[in-house]
Amino acid sequence: GHYEVVLTGVDLTSWGADLPGAPELGNLVQRILKLVPELKQLRISSIDAIEIDDALMETMAEPRLAPFMHLSLQHGDDLILKRMKRRHLRADAIALTDRLRAVRPDIAFGADIIAGFPTETEAHFENSARLVEECGLSFLHVFPYSPRPGTPAARMPQLTKAVVKARAARLRDVGAAALERHLRKYDGQTVEALVERGNSARLPDFTPVQFESDPGEAGRPVRARIVRQDGKQLIGALTA
Repeated sequence: GHYEVVLTGVDLTSWGADLPGAPELGNLVQRILKLVPELKQLRISSIDAIEIDDALMETMAEPRLAPFMHLSLQHGDDLILKRMKRRHLRADAIALTDRLRAVRPDIAFGADIIAGFPTETEAHFENSARLVEECGLSFLHVFPYSPRPGTPAARMPQLTKAVVKARAARLRDVGAAALERHLRKYDGQTVEALVERGNSARLPDFTPVQFESDPGEAGRPVRARIVRQDGKQLIGALTA
């Protein structure tokens, strides 16, 4: 009876590797949508950007699959990505978001990005900042780097805490501007949002909505007109 189900995991795209035939995540998504026709919306949580299989890419066009993808990008510079031992490069991230947007034009993107990784120069950092616009990211999770004992990164030349803190703050400012641009797209629109708790809800593309009055039961969709935005969320008025 739930309106929305979320598939989540620590490394979601590794699902199926230990099963007969090694099915991929896209196969699971397709089967859920086919075998549970009463499910109105299926959402995928954070995934490794390089691990989207062909079946999942194809299924992104399905209206019942929420048009949102949170990508584990981590950085926007190739050298830092290599030192992080990531499996993708900057161009891969841009190509992926372009491809997903071509399949699903209404999709929105979130991403994790680390600021102040060891050996990161100002030029490296600027590549991360530019990636926000080049990938069309709307929801940015910024993490200031902190060393974890026993890891290769902890043995690399470290940046000062002040530099790490300052770069994380600058990257958050970039993310805040990107979110505000995203929110402005909804000015005056009538939308359908899923109530989460209290007066809070989310659009299918993960955009948060705050209602001016009680929207009713959590877990159910309501229609609303967007009357304004405050830079962090949409403000909606319930409609009949």
